[in-house]
Amino acid sequence: MSARTGQNHSKTAPPAEASVGMLGGPFMALIPALVFVGVLAWLSIAERATISGFWVGGWAAVVTALALSTTKKKAAESIIRGLSDKTGAVIIAAFVFAGIFGSVLSGGGLVDGLLWLGLTTGLHGAAFTVLAFVLACIFAAGTGTSVGTVVAMVPVLYPAGVFLGADPTMLAVAIIAGGAFGDNIAPVSDSTISSAFTQNAQMGDVVKSRLPLSLSAAGISVVVFAIFGGGGTVSQNPPGADSSALGLLMILPFALVIFLAIRGTHIIASLTWGTVAALVIGLATGLLKPTAVFSIPAERGDSTGLIEDGIAGVTGAVVLVLFILALAQLLSDSGLMGRLLTMLQARAAKGVRSAEFTIVAVTMLFTIPLGSNAPAILLVGPTLARPLGLSHKLTPSRTANLLDCSANTIFYMLPWHNAVIVWFVTVLAAASAHDLPSPSIAAAFLNPYAWGLIVVLIISILTGWNRKFSQDKPLSATRR
Repeated sequence: MSARTGQNHSKTAPPAEASVGMLGGPFMALIPALVFVGVLAWLSIAERATISGFWVGGWAAVVTALALSTTKKKAAESIIRGLSDKTGAVIIAAFVFAGIFGSVLSGGGLVDGLLWLGLTTGLHGAAFTVLAFVLACIFAAGTGTSVGTVVAMVPVLYPAGVFLGADPTMLAVAIIAGGAFGDNIAPVSDSTISSAFTQNAQMGDVVKSRLPLSLSAAGISVVVFAIFGGGGTVSQNPPGADSSALGLLMILPFALVIFLAIRGTHIIASLTWGTVAALVIGLATGLLKPTAVFSIPAERGDSTGLIEDGIAGVTGAVVLVLFILALAQLLSDSGLMGRLLTMLQARAAKGVRSAEFTIVAVTMLFTIPLGSNAPAILLVGPTLARPLGLSHKLTPSRTANLLDCSANTIFYMLPWHNAVIVWFVTVLAAASAHDLPSPSIAAAFLNPYAWGLIVVLIISILTGWNRKFSQDKPLSATRR
């Protein structure tokens, strides 16, 4: 997942003096992660999952980590480093600005406009789910951030799609799947930057050679959403919506944000200018009233308007992200990941196919405990993937693609990863605001882009499709 300002290496290379000791050794660092996952799973299975409920899991995990640490001071310092992580700060800022943007668009009637469009043109059910996936792909490819894609698009596309008969679960999955596509392919994504950087690969070569892999997985996803994305009931008069064509004017700020993001504008600036444009259009056309944007509330504690509502709607996710950042830093500083790498390096593969499978499998393995995929790439890339690539004379872009594609598979399925948690809480908030059903966080396992990318990687490794060598094929490449 990317925050667009570039990657942060702090989680992968903590200073030696900051290493956190754990009772029983580095592998005990998995226990706090299991505590966090356990609370998430418990609440989800009991169908009582809430943002504030997840806070308890984050707090309990941090407390467990401190209790198990033999270096309490360094553990506390590790927590602070995690909370002050630059990438995390950008994610939180994107939350706030995207929350305001979504609130203004919804208040201006974009959901009503999309509903009118769907009812008038017949673009509903599975067709709308496919459209949501394509729009998310475009936005994410321009911004390089799956989190920004989710928080900007879910508040608009999810309620409109459910009203238009899209399957709620597949519609929600379509948006995070599009975010995964952008994280996988965008030149500004920190996973793309990290994979290219660790392999000394040219960014142009990386993106160009990755396109066939990413587009193949996207094609699989389109087919899945076209088949399973419908089946809901089209609401002619949904509660809280009036199916007004005038609301389509709010597509203009939406398009502006996508345009600016693709042009390379920072996600925060893109969302800001999109919000300003939405306010201007809304106030000029009467879609928004000045008092809806801001007013002195009649009672203390009441909302001042759409801007406050937008910020309030994401504060729960912000608190949760802070816990995840702290836990991920503790996990990294414990030395667990370095110990695993040392063990795996001693068993490095010999043949080219087995070498590529090793790169993919180890990268996936390292994304499981970490809350972000770029740190997994930064851990595996220089220590395992680069040496294996050089020994088999694979091009740097090939090993970079193996790293990045594998890091964007199960990462977008597991419920304790930040991208999945943000997606879930954003969908939950949008569903609650419109009194709609919401999927379980376990629905992330249905992500067809992630599964499709695994299939594409397996085919590529077995057949040699998309594999390139920097020189003549070495003798070791013939060994399996």
